[in-house]
Amino acid sequence: MIVGTAGHIDHGKTALLKALTGQAGDRRREEQERGITIDLGFVYAALAPDAALTGFIDVPGHERFVRNMLAGAHGIDLVLLVVAADDGVMPQTREHLAIIELLGVPRALVVISKCDRVEVERVQAVQDQVTALLAPGPYRGAAQFVVSSLSGAGVEALRQALLVAQGDVRQRSRHGGFRLAIDRAFSVTGAGIVVTGTALAGQVQVGDTLSLGLAGKPVRVRSLHAQNQQASQAWAGQRVALNLSAERLALEQIHRGDWLLAEWLHAPTTRVDIDLQLLASELHAFEHFTPVHVHLGTQDVTARLALLEGTRLAPGARMFAQLLLDAPVQAAHGDRLVVRDQSARRTLGGGRVIDPFAPSRQRRSEARLAQLQSLAGADALEPMMATLLANSERGIDPRHLERQFNRPRSTWQLPMQVQLIHTRQGPMLFDAQRWAALKQRVLEHLARWHEQQPDELGPDRDRLRRFAATALERPLFISLLEELLASGAIASSGPWLHLPGHHVRLNAADQALWSQAQPLLTLGVFDPPWVRDLAAACRTDEAALRMLLRKLARLGQVHQVVRDLFYPDATVRQLASMLLQLAADKPVIEAAAFRDKVGLGRKRSIQLLEFFDRIGLTRRLGDQRRIRADSALAQPAGD
Repeated sequence: MIVGTAGHIDHGKTALLKALTGQAGDRRREEQERGITIDLGFVYAALAPDAALTGFIDVPGHERFVRNMLAGAHGIDLVLLVVAADDGVMPQTREHLAIIELLGVPRALVVISKCDRVEVERVQAVQDQVTALLAPGPYRGAAQFVVSSLSGAGVEALRQALLVAQGDVRQRSRHGGFRLAIDRAFSVTGAGIVVTGTALAGQVQVGDTLSLGLAGKPVRVRSLHAQNQQASQAWAGQRVALNLSAERLALEQIHRGDWLLAEWLHAPTTRVDIDLQLLASELHAFEHFTPVHVHLGTQDVTARLALLEGTRLAPGARMFAQLLLDAPVQAAHGDRLVVRDQSARRTLGGGRVIDPFAPSRQRRSEARLAQLQSLAGADALEPMMATLLANSERGIDPRHLERQFNRPRSTWQLPMQVQLIHTRQGPMLFDAQRWAALKQRVLEHLARWHEQQPDELGPDRDRLRRFAATALERPLFISLLEELLASGAIASSGPWLHLPGHHVRLNAADQALWSQAQPLLTLGVFDPPWVRDLAAACRTDEAALRMLLRKLARLGQVHQVVRDLFYPDATVRQLASMLLQLAADKPVIEAAAFRDKVGLGRKRSIQLLEFFDRIGLTRRLGDQRRIRADSALAQPAGD
């Protein structure tokens, strides 16, 4: 069990822990000189001879050190809310209480300290104050203990209550990747660098390799302590100290706020969607895009807070919001966080992480808000996956969900309505009905293309993607097309996609013009007329004829050898046969031999050879050519 203290400065938190454990804890020279707690203190003690060690975290109570208090408050199982009998409820009592409520600490016990300084009536009055303070929140009815750390009065009763609570602590899940937010880093002579923190998830053992900090530096666990005892492994819910080693690892590289994670969990993010609650004690509504300080784990990061369901949030109200962080954080679904004002002097509210990989676009759309509603109500991955995907037009990368929920994909059980799509850039999750609807939509758009462009065979993949106006990223769209091609719903001719029954039809004007031009191209044999000469012979517009020939080239009826010089398909095949005959006699084809074979000048012969290089019949080797064995034109007829 991890126990933390909370309360106003000089209300006796450190003295109480010493009375409970008999240990003074980690007191720094400045703290001893000033008589106050400035940074976190840690004590480990068994509350009974046969009990397991309990970890105690002593936090500062001064308002200037609330940042340090927040670094120690995450991950605790039980809080001791300490209120001095002579002072009663004070400002930091209220702020610390708000913080532990926002962080979702499961249980609280109240300690009325310094009872030896006041009369019984005053003690009762303070207890009434605390009862009223706790009444609206989750710790209503929390047990109160009247204690004097000097005389020891009430300490044993508190110790017994802690022992009972220790048996009731909810064990944290050891499944998933290891997560630890670092609160201290120091160097030990003969051992090297040691980091400490509360393990929030998973487990770790000596020899494991973990990811350190925002850079994700791989580090190896040389040894470890759990609950202040040497161990070979540790798990969620324990205070852990890890002795780390890595190439060029230096103490100055490690800071409070850094994370130590399983390597596959490393995923820094600067946009996080949260379920935000504004404290009821706030005097004014929270405005959209207000600058704030965000405390997550042991991190303290500045950010802008964008409201997603309006432009103002009333005191005590809740709303989905997006954090636009000024520095990357590591977060997972369900993580608790606290939000303070821009000057870091006042706690505004807090909440839970809903999606650590929040989108930058359409963050307020109905579909996105429906996703957030599903995520907010889910404690596990599978129950919300179907709803999440039903409101996603682009699918979801399963790697995001693995990191978001700290659940390796090997442990998932996909709902029946969820489909795993394999793309060239990795798998994607998609709603099965939406995926089928997208296929149908692509077929409908392709049919509309054929109606609008009856004289074209079809679009290529990218033109079809633009024409269909789909939100799918290109790798996912290619996978969709591949499924349609494999099923026969779509056919391909070279790069062109078309419905299986589609045949190109020239319009009447084009057909009439082609009837004039075709005999002239054929009559030219190996030296057909140029476009300008062909247009003159046909008494037609040169641009119109050029467009027709390019259209016929896409259909494979003619081939453009160089600009404005087109050969009929039959002529190109005849020229290819002549090349194959030359290669049969001599594998290396000389340009001069081809020139003599076709009876053309050198320039035209070279143009034709370069054309055959481009279409893959020949491979150029200096001034010579060889036939490519894998060329379609090189295969026997019928293959």
